[in-house]
Parts: sequence; C-alpha cells; structure tokens
Amino acid sequence: MAEAEEQETGSLEESTDESEEEESEEEPKLKYERLSNGVTEILQKDAASCMTVHDKFLALGTHYGKVYLLDVQGNITQKFDVSPVKINQVSLDESGEHMGVCAEDGKVQVFGLYSGEEFHETFDCPIKIIAVHPHFVRSSCKQFVTGGKKLLLFERSWMSRWKSSVLHEGEGNIRSVKWRGHLIAWANNMGVKIFDITSKQRITNVPRDDISLRPDMYPCSLCWKDNVTLIIGWGTSVKICSVKERHASEMRDLPSRYVEIVSQFETEFYISGLAPLCDQLVVLSYVKEVSEKTEREYCARPRLDIIQPLSETCEEISSDALTVRGFQENECRDYHLEYSEGESLFYIVSPRDVVVAKERDQDDHIDWLLEKKKYEEALMAAEISQKNIKRHKILDIGLAYINHLVARGEYDIAARKCQKILGKNAALWEYEVYKFKEIGQLKAISPYLPRGDPVLKPLIYEMILHEFLESDYEGFATLIREWPGDLYNNSVIVQAVRDHLKKDSQNRTLLKTLAELYTYDKNYGNALEIYLTLRHKDVFQLIHKHNLFSSIKDKIVLLMDFDSEKAVDMLLDNEDKISIKKVVEELEDRPELQHVYLHKLFKRDHHKGQRYHEKQISLYAEFDRPNLLPFLRDSIHCPLEKALEICQQRNFVEETVYLLSRMGNSRSALKMIMEELHDVDKAIEFAKEQDDAELWEDLILYSIDKPPFITGLLNNIGTHVDPILLIHRIKEGMEIPNLRDSLVKILQDYNLQILLREGCKKILVADSLSLLKKMHRTQMKGILVDEENICESCLSPILPSDAAKPFSMVVFHCRHMFHKECLPVPSMCRFGFEEKQCDVSSKESYGFQWPARHSDIPGIVTGLQTLKDKMPGAHRKNIKKVVPENEDQKPPLASILA
Repeated sequence: MAEAEEQETGSLEESTDESEEEESEEEPKLKYERLSNGVTEILQKDAASCMTVHDKFLALGTHYGKVYLLDVQGNITQKFDVSPVKINQVSLDESGEHMGVCAEDGKVQVFGLYSGEEFHETFDCPIKIIAVHPHFVRSSCKQFVTGGKKLLLFERSWMSRWKSSVLHEGEGNIRSVKWRGHLIAWANNMGVKIFDITSKQRITNVPRDDISLRPDMYPCSLCWKDNVTLIIGWGTSVKICSVKERHASEMRDLPSRYVEIVSQFETEFYISGLAPLCDQLVVLSYVKEVSEKTEREYCARPRLDIIQPLSETCEEISSDALTVRGFQENECRDYHLEYSEGESLFYIVSPRDVVVAKERDQDDHIDWLLEKKKYEEALMAAEISQKNIKRHKILDIGLAYINHLVARGEYDIAARKCQKILGKNAALWEYEVYKFKEIGQLKAISPYLPRGDPVLKPLIYEMILHEFLESDYEGFATLIREWPGDLYNNSVIVQAVRDHLKKDSQNRTLLKTLAELYTYDKNYGNALEIYLTLRHKDVFQLIHKHNLFSSIKDKIVLLMDFDSEKAVDMLLDNEDKISIKKVVEELEDRPELQHVYLHKLFKRDHHKGQRYHEKQISLYAEFDRPNLLPFLRDSIHCPLEKALEICQQRNFVEETVYLLSRMGNSRSALKMIMEELHDVDKAIEFAKEQDDAELWEDLILYSIDKPPFITGLLNNIGTHVDPILLIHRIKEGMEIPNLRDSLVKILQDYNLQILLREGCKKILVADSLSLLKKMHRTQMKGILVDEENICESCLSPILPSDAAKPFSMVVFHCRHMFHKECLPVPSMCRFGFEEKQCDVSSKESYGFQWPARHSDIPGIVTGLQTLKDKMPGAHRKNIKKVVPENEDQKPPLASILA
C-alpha cells in the first residue's frame, strides 16, 4: 500500500487527462504539487476533514479529532488533540494568532495560539461550522459564530464573560460560514444569507437553485473576493453577489445595505470549492462519469478550472484534471478548496491528499516551451525576463536550441544562432566549431565565426580554410578576402595554396588568393607579379597602397599593356618616384605606348617633356594624327623645320600649311591651301587670320579666273577688303554663280558696317557726356578741412587754434591748402609746378568748406575776394562771392563756394 502511494507522489502535471488534453498545445495556467512531509505522515494514519490557510501557516483538521499546524512545506509545527471524532471546521483570524475549532461531537474551542486566553463549549448537537471575527485579536472584536441547527453569535462581554445570541434558525443545519469585515455569510438548506454585524441586520437571502440536491452531499461553497463581493457556488450554479449601500431616501424600514447579483451562470460539474484569481475564478469541481463498458456511474478525477465570469455565462480559460489519492471513493462534500490571497496559492483538500496549485511563473513558462520544443520562443522569453527567472539560464536554453537545430539538419540556422547565443565566449565557440566538424558542416559555421572580439585559436580558422581549399576554391578565396590576415598562420595557408597550384598551376582563383596572402605577409613583390600576370584590376591599388613604385620600374610595359590609361595616370602622379626619363626609356621598344605616355604628359604640362617634343612629332604622325596639329599649335619647344619636314614627307597638308604660316611663309601656305585643298573658304579664313593685304592680293589673283572662288570671295571679302578691287578685275562676260546674291550680301555688309559705326559713335558720345557730367559733379563737391590738414607753405595746421578769430585759407582741387598770407605766386603752387601743369591751373571750380562756426564766415569771404582779385582771369569766373546781408546772418553749412 505504501509503495503504491509513493508512486502517486509524482508530478501532478502528468496527471492531466489521458485523452486529447495531454496533446493540447495550450499552455496550462497553474502548476501542481502534493503537500508532503508531515502531511504524508498524517494522512497515512488519518484522513483530512478540513483545512484553513493563513499566509504564515496551515491548519489541518482530521477525522480523528486532531488539528495540526503546518508550515508551507507541510512540516508539522504544532498538534492539538481537540476531540475523539471528526473536526468539522478550523477558523483563523487575519493575524493568525487565534484559532477556532468545532467537532462532530459538539465541541467548540476558541483559543490563542500565542496567549493563554481560551473558550470551551460543548453542545448537544454536532457543530458543523465555526468562524472567528477577522480582527479577533482586538479587544472590541472578541466574537465568533458557530453553526449547527442554529447560527449562534458569541461575544465576550463585561467581566470577560461570553454571551450568545441566535442569528438564525429553523431552515436546517448551517453547513458553511464565511466572515469578511462586518459581513457574515452562511448557507443552510434553503439558501444563503448575509448578516451585517454592525447594524445587527440580515440584509439578503439568496435561495438555492437546485433543491433536488442533498445539501449534506453537495454543500454550498462560499468565498469573499473582497469586503463587498461574495461568490456562491452550489451544485452546478455560480452566483457573484455585490453588497451595496442603499440610498438614504430608499431606507425606510429596510437595511442600509442590499445585495445585487452581478453575474450568474451554470457549470458542467458539481462545485466543491471556489477561490478568486484577479478578475477570474478558480473552481474545484466534482466529476461523475459513466463507464462505457458497464454503463455505471463512477467518480472521476476532480477538475480545477480557471474561468472568466461574464454577466450570464462564463469563459473557460484552463481546465486540469487532478489525480488525487482515493478520488474514486470521494464525494462532492469530501473536497475543499482553500487559498492564500497573498501568494495566489490554492489548496485542494481531500481525505487522503492535499494538492497545492500555483500560478505558473516565467520559469514554468520556459519549461513548457522547452517541453514543446519551442526553443526560439523559450530563448526570447528568457531574454525578456532574465531578471525574474531563477531556474534557467539564457546560455543553456540557447545551447539546447542549437543542438535542436543541428539534430533537425538546419545547420545554417544553427550556425547563425551561434553569433547571438555564444557571444564572446571563445571556449564555447571552439566547442561548437569542433561539433560542426564532426558532422561535416564546417562550411555552415564559417560565415559567422568571430573575427575580432573574441578571436579564436588560429587552428580553428586554419581548419575551416583547409576544408574550403579541399572542395571550394571560390569559398576559400572569399574567406581569405573577408578574414583579417592575423587570424591564422599565413605561411601555413600559403604553403597549402602552393601545393594545390602544383596540380592546377593556371587556376586564376588560387593565383589571386595567393597574391592576397602574399600581400598580408608583406611579400609585395610576389603579389605584384601575380597581379600583373593575371592582369588584375587591383594591381594599381596594391602599388598605391603599399608604395611599390620601386618594384615596378622594370614592369612599366606590363602595366601599360594591362591598362594604359590607369598606368599613365599613376606614373604621372608619381614622377618623383619614377622619372619621366626612366618611363620613356622603358617604353623605347613600344613607341605606341611611349606616345600614350608623352601625349598625357603634354596634356598635363606643355613644358615638362619639352626634350621629347621632337620625338613626339613622329609619334603623333605615326599613331595619332588628329592630335598632331593641336600639338604643333600648343608646343613652343617643337623644332618647326623638323616638323615641316615630317609633314611634307607624309603629305599632311593642314599641318604643313600651319607650319608654313608659323614660319612666316604665309604665301606658300595660302598657295598650298588653294592648290592642294582647293578650299576657298579655308583660304579666306587663312587670309583673315593673317590679316595681310598681300595675301588678299594673292588670293584675288589666284581666284580671278575661277568663278567658284570669286563667289566665295564676294561672300566673305567685304568686311576685310574693299570689294571694288575684286569687282574691277573680273573679266567681261565671265559667268559667276550666285553673283546677284553675292552683290546683295556686299551691300548688306556695307550697310551693317555703317550702322555699327553710327551706333558706336552714339555710344561714345553718350559715354563721354556721362563721364563729363560725373566729373563735373565730383568737382562741385566740397572738400573737408579739419585740424589734421596743414598749410603746404608753412606746414602748420590749416585751422587756427582759436576758431573765434577770423582767418582765411585757399583750397585747391589738388588738395593743396594754404593760409591766405602763405599763398605763393598765383601762377605756381608750392611745389613749383606752373599753372598749366599743376591742378591749380586747370579750369575747374574750387571748393571751400568753412568751419562749423558761422561767426567765421566774414573772414572767409574776405579771403575769397582777395584771392579772386589775384587769380588769373581763367579762374576768377569760377569763384563766387558770398556776402551775408548782415553780420548776424547764419548761412547754412551746405552753402559751398564753387
């Protein structure tokens, strides 16, 4: 028997229904475990009849009249022998310091667990329930109720005596009582009542629905959700009642409170217990099923359901079937559901077993996900709640996830997850790499290996490189390109590549990779040689990056053959490292490449390669004639005789014409244009450029017997040579194509010239007049005289120290200033210039500006009059005499003598 019971102590999470519920993918809301230790010992010899839960401890009553105090693990802390018969109810106050017990033989005890106070009473009938005041610890709340055939209220009165009063009787045995705050709820055979202890009034009666059920076999379950919400479960019916205050206007003879049923619904099974869970309900149900074989009804495992109550129905959140010891023999009345409000613990009590249901925490959630092989969700849940989980580690979950992916053959995903899961743990990385090697999947993990922090052992990277080298040259090249060269032993990999090249010496991928390895190893010479052999675009980048100009002096032809444009740009950008002379010498046997280099050099600077300009004449003539003439025009170092010789040998007419004209032989050049090219427009253009009357004469003489040439001359000569000279020489009777149009054009050109000249004349006259007016306005402006100016004769300040005294001065437009008494001979200024040479002699006006004090005006006017008398006639008319009407008159400062 003991062995059988021991087997039943396994996890209750395996005790869910063996049917489809076990296969359900919905995660359970609660987890279960048996209350063991002392409870196991008790229930091996006795049977549980009731239990009350406090936050600090548990109180268990048995069929043999014992009451045990237990800790939350089920260990016995205290034992009380109350009665020789069944304990019907154990009640605790909120403090957990007082306990009330009632038994089947009518015994009632209320006593302090930590004090000497105690109440004993024995009734002549079984007492089914007892409930002590929630605040029994207070002296004003020494109250408790008992229920048998009557509901009695006991209160401690004066002299510590207890008096009793009947709250209710006459409706059968009282079988359930719950006390919360000032409200007492109880159930008898007829229904549920609520009593207000403060007003001493019964405020409601909620009748039971199914009167066919025996109340002793299917007792009512009561629980308070809060101080005003009562939950009633009876049979298959659940009602949620709310106690509300009645409005003063409605009271009259009615109680001050009333009860409203806010929700009511039916369940599938018989209710054995109720408990609140936030806004949901936990319901313990008694289940009866019919056997398919015998068609007889039997007791099934009880169920613990979480439901969401609605106004007239409910929604099932979760449902678990529990394997409780002896469930086959239990009745609905044998089960009780007790709960601890502080920790959301639910105790399922049966005669032979006590099961604890807890809300599942994050660890439990992760357990369920791992059980369902939902590793990614488990990893995410652990990361989100890493501060709250206690039994799991993110790394362990991650490693399990990697192993799961590998087992399923999802190697790439497993390798990708390694980055996130393994992080910077080098030891784990190396372990995983060897694991991937064992299954032949090193390639899968290679893209995700750490390359910086952390850095693994070189052997790890070399092992992966060898794997690629054996089967995938392109993948090997990619890794060499992406991985830093210091991750592995470079010489080992170089030797491995060389060994493979012995079998396939022309493999471009391996050669290119070997060049990159040489570069990592700073063996730039070998790398450059391979790049040039492969004609690889990175050769120029390699040269620039590592300054390999000394290594390419003998490889210039190879570079030019590969990419002449880039090679020339590089050579010209680094003349200080590879001289022009060296490049030209290296390209001596390749004149076409030599021309490309010298041409680019000439484009950059017309003077740097001047020593090679003579050579370039032949190179242009041979390889690039379109650029020969621009070269001849732009070069000032080119030997003209040599160029003329080469152009004449090759019969380059345009170039020969240019050279002849540049050498001063314009007539020969014009003759070649007319005789070789027969191009009158070009001949005319050439004559225009030279602007030489003799050339025009030669052109007219040559064209006089050629009507097409005459037409061309008539159309273009009008703006450079008098067309009459040409017209007089045309022979009588010669037919000239488009003569009329040509003459009309000559006249139009003449008219145009006349209009242009007239327009220019008008512009000139207008500009001259505008400038003259501007000059006149400028000369009319006053000249500022202040204390910094000096007399050009005596070199003392032009303004006296005492401005109140009268003074006179003369200011010329040349900015020379004189005191009147210091003024030299009128025909000369202080510097000895004669009148006609000095600014003084110019027939311009003289500007004056007197001091700001108006009292000085008479002196200035006197000075002006004297100066006017002494000045030559040419200047007198430019001086106006300004005389105030009286001495007190103060002319404005803007009055300027001109």
